[in-house]
Amino acid sequence: MTAVLRLLGWLLAVALVALPVVAVLNGWIGAKRWPLTTLRATGEFERVDTALLRKTLLPYAKRGFFAVDLESAQASVASLPWVETAEVRKRWPDVLEVHVTEHRPYARWGRDRLLSEQGRLFAARGVEIPASLPQFAGPVTRTADVVELYRDASALFAPTGVPVRTVLLDARGSWTLVLENGIEVVVGRNEARARLARFVRLMPRLLEQPAQQLVRADLRYTNGFSLTWTPVKPAPANGAVAPAVAAPSTQTVAATRADGGIEIAQRISTAMRGTASSPISPSRRLSLT
Repeated sequence: MTAVLRLLGWLLAVALVALPVVAVLNGWIGAKRWPLTTLRATGEFERVDTALLRKTLLPYAKRGFFAVDLESAQASVASLPWVETAEVRKRWPDVLEVHVTEHRPYARWGRDRLLSEQGRLFAARGVEIPASLPQFAGPVTRTADVVELYRDASALFAPTGVPVRTVLLDARGSWTLVLENGIEVVVGRNEARARLARFVRLMPRLLEQPAQQLVRADLRYTNGFSLTWTPVKPAPANGAVAPAVAAPSTQTVAATRADGGIEIAQRISTAMRGTASSPISPSRRLSLT
């Protein structure tokens, strides 16, 4: 009987010591005695909303220094628009620190997503999409290939002064480009870079046509192109009615095959390398009370 009472007394003593510790760690007590009152935010804040950041972290901070769930807080911040990575820490006695890295958009992808410079797709909800970004579309498993062809095509078309604005890859693996001046370039599935190089060599002559404008080029031929033209609408004289414009016409143009291969650009993991990142902004202190 004495041994049983002694064991019960020992268990009671352990419980009296352990319960306050458990209560503090779970936020049952101590949240007001050891509150987190300051949010220190560092990183990139060109597009991340600091007010939304504070609102997201406030419920976690209310649990106090010892009970705050840093892992859950970090996951919540990482889910905010434009946040690529987030790291949340606490500093004694009352500081909750968060470091944020923003997505840096490289291109638009489909209707409602963006492709970051790190090759990650993220939702474009609630964000302003820069109009200067190129438009990409294709299977999500082929993002690296789309970026690769865009970089190759941009280098090829650079001497013509006509930038590439759109790169589309359909489910069959067929490529289509749209240039800044609206010309649609159907490339096909095979030898995309060689076909583009062959087309670019003739493009200056094609753009010099005074009476007609190139609207579409189909490069899916062994030694030539199928070109679609539309007549250039002449400026009407004073008071005159502009003449009707004829429907676009199509013709096939022979072209010699490009010699040599086109060097393939590095894939997306290295294609983005060397892109200057935005400077880290000074830390920001926001009240959590």
